[in-house]
Amino acid sequence: MKITYALAGLMAFGATAATAQTDMPFALDWKFEGPAAPYTLAVDQGLFSDQDLNVSITEGAGSLDAIPKVATGAFPVGFADINSLMRFKDQNPDAPVAAVMMIYDKPPFAIVGRKSLGVEAPSDLEGKVLGAPPPDGAWAQFPIFAAANDLDMDAITVEPVGFPTREPMLAQGEVASVTGFSFSSTLNLERLGVDPEDISVILMADNGVDLYGNAIIVNTDFAEANPEAVTGFLTAIAMGWQAAMDDPDAAIEALLKRNPAADADLEKRRLLMAIDANVLTDYVAENGLGGVDADRMASAIEQTQTVYEFQTVPTPEDVFDNSYLPDAEARMLN
Repeated sequence: MKITYALAGLMAFGATAATAQTDMPFALDWKFEGPAAPYTLAVDQGLFSDQDLNVSITEGAGSLDAIPKVATGAFPVGFADINSLMRFKDQNPDAPVAAVMMIYDKPPFAIVGRKSLGVEAPSDLEGKVLGAPPPDGAWAQFPIFAAANDLDMDAITVEPVGFPTREPMLAQGEVASVTGFSFSSTLNLERLGVDPEDISVILMADNGVDLYGNAIIVNTDFAEANPEAVTGFLTAIAMGWQAAMDDPDAAIEALLKRNPAADADLEKRRLLMAIDANVLTDYVAENGLGGVDADRMASAIEQTQTVYEFQTVPTPEDVFDNSYLPDAEARMLN
């Protein structure tokens, strides 16, 4: 599809007066669950306002959801799967959207199954039913996972499911496994009463998939007009993650203000799972949050080419723009 963009409309997000804060609505990938707590904590602790930003946060409906929102200018910033962004940009080369800060250095893309239903390893998926929400980021990468593990896609029955029914169907045995984020599907199953010992988690990153995960994305028209605001936003994002690591209880408290029905203990576990497995990797500990390794990004592009035919093969710079990142010192996590 072809999209027309108007910079004038985007400028509505900018400050209306020299002394006013810059409005930066932020589109999440998913609901107000544990991994969103660093962002809500950053709002409540004034980390964005310290950067002269007025940030409001809106829930999303999947890892692909924020991409068109940011590309069309409905939101200046969002959180989305960088691999899906890569394909979106290939199909919409004029779309003013780019990734500017990596958050999930190790992606949580996973196949979550039940051992009692015969799913513990990639090869177990053949001959069984896999539940997959069409807008799911993990499902979007499943063909790469299947190719890396020599799976016969024709031997896997794929059942399109909705996000609300994904884990309930697995809990009830209507499907043998589902695609999803490891920290989401695992804890949702436990909440539904599935024995943790019966849950198998097949991480794509541990099974041949050399991809990055979700990143902060930005409307590039907005970024070019407001570069300091974007760098300030990313500075506050890094500070929010550090604050959540320092005090996860405070982070969950900020989250519960937006989602009072959430289970505090479960969402704290979800947050800590994301930190330990996806955010604070060895690379991030050494280099700071937000950057990418160019060779690894090039490898991700090559791997995507095995299952997707690009109109124009992108370079790492086409996918990820590091020019708005604050200095590494401001992004170090511990």
